[in-house]
Amino acid sequence: MTEHGIEQLSDAPGAAWSRDYAMLALRVNRRLTEGSGSTLLIYRGPDSWAAAAGREEPPPAARLVEDAERLLADVPFEGTRAAWLRAQVRALRAVARGAAGAEAPLAEFAGECLGIEAGPVPESVFEEAHARLDAALPRGPGTTAERLHAWQAAHRLPQERIGLLPDLVRRAAVESRARTARIVPLPADEEVGCTVVPEAHFLGAGHYEGGGRSTIFVNGGLPWNLADLLYVVAHEGHPGHIAESLLKEHAPDQEVRFLLSPPFVLSEGLGLCAQEIAFPGDEAQEWLTRTVLAEQGIRPDGSDFAAIHRARTALWGTWANAAFLAAEGRPRAEVRDCLTRWGLLSEEEVAAALKSVTAPGMNAYVLGYYYGWRLVDTWLARAAPGPEREARVRRLLTEPLLPADLADA
Repeated sequence: MTEHGIEQLSDAPGAAWSRDYAMLALRVNRRLTEGSGSTLLIYRGPDSWAAAAGREEPPPAARLVEDAERLLADVPFEGTRAAWLRAQVRALRAVARGAAGAEAPLAEFAGECLGIEAGPVPESVFEEAHARLDAALPRGPGTTAERLHAWQAAHRLPQERIGLLPDLVRRAAVESRARTARIVPLPADEEVGCTVVPEAHFLGAGHYEGGGRSTIFVNGGLPWNLADLLYVVAHEGHPGHIAESLLKEHAPDQEVRFLLSPPFVLSEGLGLCAQEIAFPGDEAQEWLTRTVLAEQGIRPDGSDFAAIHRARTALWGTWANAAFLAAEGRPRAEVRDCLTRWGLLSEEEVAAALKSVTAPGMNAYVLGYYYGWRLVDTWLARAAPGPEREARVRRLLTEPLLPADLADA
């Protein structure tokens, strides 16, 4: 595949293959997201390649499938690097096949794109999570869902104080980064800022800009539960997404990363474990109570933040089930009921979740939250506390691991 206007390739082994891989990723991303203002690709390769992909007439999806198959047939690398790149190309091929009209069932698509075996999560998982919430929430009247929503409201930052959010996020980021640095070395000159977005489809999002600079974006249009501050900031920042991007910045092949792919299953799993890694036991609750909640006039209520967060993490499985229901064409009311009854989401939260679990591509990505968490959490739990567990955290942050690597272990 030659491209008009692209500079001459170097003689480095695999350079032509790497260029063709980058062009495939740029083309698939353009086909999926053009005009939407969003992206499914993290791209830090040559600007000229991106410019060429943007100028050309978009290739037919069937040709993109063929391009992916040619790349898979001749990967010029070996070992873990080859496995990581094959996983990316298989994901691109699966998406291109769907765009060409050969849409696969969601479980099959997830297997090809995410490298996991995924299906509906047993309701017993949610019953157990509800029982843990029942024990961890403050005593009081009402159902478990009503008590959860009351707990969230009691820890909410009032909308008139939303201007305080950037400073609160920065303070949480400094603390979580310092704790992460005890596990893995981090650059001393790293900078993490915070920007409040008036309206967004997310509560928080970590964006690594390169060169040690990052921004955590937070949604100023949604109610902010301050008991979740470290849960969100550690996920998006350290030891979650920003830390991983920073530490892998100069690793091979990290210039082109497709989000609907196996590595991001582990990224989301790591994000959902991030608070427990940096703040084991009740340390998150202790820091929040002393540093944030007291100054906002929020008094201790006897709840167990760590147990509540762990139970709510397990309830990401309800998003997976809702995605499968939607993919099967089940009535929207049934999908909504799954998120309300089992996920314990409020009406506002359900409306946001429905956008994800029904959107092509994103309905597969949301599977990565529950299944990624289960993989990472189980893998870390099998290590002895202390140096062995920390070594596994470092591997997640610095090595090109795939879900199969953790499942095999």
